[in-house]
Amino acid sequence: MTRAVVIGAGVGGLAAGVALQRRGWDVTVLERAAALENVGAGLAVAPNALKALDALGLGDEIRSLAALQGEAGISRPDGRWIARTDAARAEARYGDPTVVIHRTALVGLLAGALAPGTVRTGVPVTDVDADAGRVVTADGTHEADLVVAADGIDSAVRGKLFPDHPGPVYAGVTSWRIVVEHPGGTLRPRELWGRGTVFGVTALGDGRVYCYATAPAAPGQRAADEKAELLRRFGRFAEPVPQLIRAADAVLRTDIRCLDRPLERFHSGRVALLGDAAHAMTPNLGQGACQALEDAVVLAVNADRPAGLAVYSAARVPRTTEVAAASRRISRMTQLSSPAAVWARDTGMTLAGRLGPDLVLRQMDPVLGWHPPEP
Repeated sequence: MTRAVVIGAGVGGLAAGVALQRRGWDVTVLERAAALENVGAGLAVAPNALKALDALGLGDEIRSLAALQGEAGISRPDGRWIARTDAARAEARYGDPTVVIHRTALVGLLAGALAPGTVRTGVPVTDVDADAGRVVTADGTHEADLVVAADGIDSAVRGKLFPDHPGPVYAGVTSWRIVVEHPGGTLRPRELWGRGTVFGVTALGDGRVYCYATAPAAPGQRAADEKAELLRRFGRFAEPVPQLIRAADAVLRTDIRCLDRPLERFHSGRVALLGDAAHAMTPNLGQGACQALEDAVVLAVNADRPAGLAVYSAARVPRTTEVAAASRRISRMTQLSSPAAVWARDTGMTLAGRLGPDLVLRQMDPVLGWHPPEP
């Protein structure tokens, strides 16, 4: 039996484990943390990601959760729409809804699909030999036909295999995330764009509400009270933004970083990079986890074929480079701060939306229209 060792038990690593096990591989997933992640907030499982989950036999479990409904889009801080679309039109176009869930729910679903004993927590990896397929940990050595490096944006494996790559860069904004109880009434999923700022609101499948915000800040900067900092920056946005911030029990703050320069390939020897380790991107398209799920499916289909890792790279590098670049462009648009630039941005988006209700959706076709490769 072919053997695989997966480094990292996030969404991408767990999905790779499931995909490989379904194709008959003996899989071990090594996670340095003492337990699977129970932090984080919401993530969007877009139609392309649902199709990847279908390949893992898990798509319908996600579809059963609440999906985006009604109008959704981008508005000004005062609540007036800049651009909007309808979830039903999107679902009809792509054949699937977008489902927003808590990250821990997806992690739990993926982990539950693995054979018992597959995941080993509290096992940091100290070295990887790409040519030999050898993974060294504090408690021993693992030999593998395939090593999947899903060790995140600060991937030590990427740093060793591609030492000349500059690594992640600061995208210019910091982010805050909160999950609160639903305040009741109608809550339209939207992003409110201000002068260099964004506040996003969407309901989760479990009945709670996920909010995220970005704003310019010096990298590494932190506030003594992040909830108060959110209110200072976004307290004058239209309701329910201030109400949702006041309801927060905990606020997560993270600087947004990405790999601004794409890797030329996602493999070396017997090692394949996956997810943020390969193509960390800004969150503006909501595609980070979605692309990791795609990676896992494409890797598993090709891993046991001759030159399979080269085929994996050839399929994934152009796609993820395109998605990451599109997300970065939106990130730069949200960071516009001069009144003239913000007016031009908002007016242009409004006029474009009036040209036809499907214009915004058509722009997302290359991202959301993906289908898994045939087994």
